[in-house]
Amino acid sequence: MTRFTRRSVLSATTVTLGALAGCAGGGSESAETETATPTPAPGQPLSTPVAGDPEADVTVAVYEDYACPHCATYSESVYPQVREDYLAEGTIRYEFHDFPIPVDEDASWQAASAARAVQDNAGDEAFFTYSKRLFANQNQLGPDTYADLTEGIDIDGETVRAAATGELYRPTVSGDREAGIDRGVQGTPAVYVNDERVEWSEVSYEPVRAAIEAARSDG
Repeated sequence: MTRFTRRSVLSATTVTLGALAGCAGGGSESAETETATPTPAPGQPLSTPVAGDPEADVTVAVYEDYACPHCATYSESVYPQVREDYLAEGTIRYEFHDFPIPVDEDASWQAASAARAVQDNAGDEAFFTYSKRLFANQNQLGPDTYADLTEGIDIDGETVRAAATGELYRPTVSGDREAGIDRGVQGTPAVYVNDERVEWSEVSYEPVRAAIEAARSDG
C-alpha cells in the first residue's frame, strides 16, 4: 500500500499547479506546519531587504521560496535583467519577501533563516548576494551549503548554519509570509509592481518589464 506523506502531496501539488507560472501555496502557517516558533534571534523583526533606490516611485515586490524551482528560474533568468535595466540606474525600489509555501518542509524555512542571518549581520546587499547563491545551489540546500555559501561575505559560516538549522529567524520569515497571504499571494514567484500583481503564464522577464514601464509612465 502506498503511504502518502504531506511532503509527497505538496510535491504533487507543485507539479500540477506550478507548471503554469510557479509553485502553488497559500493558507495560514498553522495549516501548513506544526513546528513551534523558536525564540526570536537578536534584532527581530528584520526589515524588508531592499535593493535599488529606497525612495523610487516604482516599487517591485517579489515573493519567493528558496526551494521553489520556478523561483530559481526567476532568480537566474529574470532578476539579472531587472538588475541590469533598473537597479543599476536606481529607477526602482526592489523588495524581497519570504514566502515559504513550503515546497520543502526543511529547506524552505531553513534557507530563509540562513539568508536573514546574512541580512542581520552583513546588510541588504550581502543578503541579495547570498540569496542568489541559494537559488543557484537549490539542489544542494542543507546545513553544509548554508555555511559554505558565506564565502566572501562578512559573516561566519557557522553562524549562518546555526541560524538555518535552528530556524532562528522564523518569526520574521513567518511574518513576511502572512503579510503575503493578506496581499493575496498564492504561489511563488509572485511579483507586484506598485501593488499590482504581474500576470504571466510562465516565469519570464517581459511581463515584469512591461509592468515596470507602465508604472513609470503613470508616475
